[in-house]
Order: sequence, then structure tokens, then C-alpha cells
Amino acid sequence: MYDIEKWEKAAAFHGHKCGGLAIGFKAVEALMQHITTGAAEDEQIVCITENDACGVDAIQALLSCTIGKGNMIYKPLGKMAFNFYFREKGEALRLYFKAAKAEDMPHDEWLEYILNAPAEELFDYSKPSFELPERARLFRSETCSICGERAREDKFRLKDGKPVCLGCFNEYDR
Repeated sequence: MYDIEKWEKAAAFHGHKCGGLAIGFKAVEALMQHITTGAAEDEQIVCITENDACGVDAIQALLSCTIGKGNMIYKPLGKMAFNFYFREKGEALRLYFKAAKAEDMPHDEWLEYILNAPAEELFDYSKPSFELPERARLFRSETCSICGERAREDKFRLKDGKPVCLGCFNEYDR
């Protein structure tokens, strides 16, 4: 049986209950079966998600991995996979959601299946192929010579020898 209190916490953060949220919720449960953990205060836990779907919200709500804190990194690969790293323990685990919904399965049945199925039936476990990212850095801000707005110094390009933010820079991709 899944932890209803944690499920409700994830749903409150996300705004509704859906199969995608359930996948992220079960990923957290599966992770905790392999590596005991709680929520991250800082960057003790890092998640590299390979998707930007609903399940990411469960990971944010339950493990406190967030983009703002620097311990949630999005790699747009389109796979329902989550890579977890534990800095202090030196451990890492990738969870890939392998279950497929039957075409005619109603939404409610799919949701209940995910919430109640054993983790081994839902996920493949492996080592992440990504290296553990460095800790989040703090950057100085610079002023764009075109729009006058400030942005992080690592997000600038030079145009005619002047600093230009990415919003004003015309990428040359011939």
C-alpha cells in the first residue's frame, strides 16, 4: 500500500491527481526502497530528469529537488526516467518507467495500477549515464548592451565586441 499522506502532498503541490504524477510518486517510493533518504535541505540529493512531465512535481514535492535550488536538472530526452545522486553517500540510481498503458484502459484504472503496482513491475533500475553535476554556482550579473537588462554572466555572447544577453543575441546556426 502506498503512503496516502505523501501522495496527497504531491497532489497538492501539482494541483491534481494524474497518472504522470503517480509515476513520479512511485519513482520516489522505488528510490527509497534502494537508498534511504528524506527531503534535501540543499544539494545532498540531485535529480537529473529526462522529461518535463507531471512526475517531476512529485519529486520536487517529496525530495525537495528543485531547479531554483540547483538540485533538479532537466535534460530534454523525452524519456520517463529519473537519475538520482546522493553526494554524501556517493550513490546513484536511474529509474526508467517501463510500464505501458493499454490503449483502452480508463484513466482511473491506470492511476490505481501505478499507485498499487510493485516498483519492480513499473521501473527498470540502472546506473545513470550522466556524471554527478558540480554544485550550483553563483554568477555575477552583467548588463546587455542592447536591451539594458541584467543577466547571469555565463549567459552572454559577444556581438560586435559588446556583451549581449541570449534574448538579444541572434544565433548563427548555418
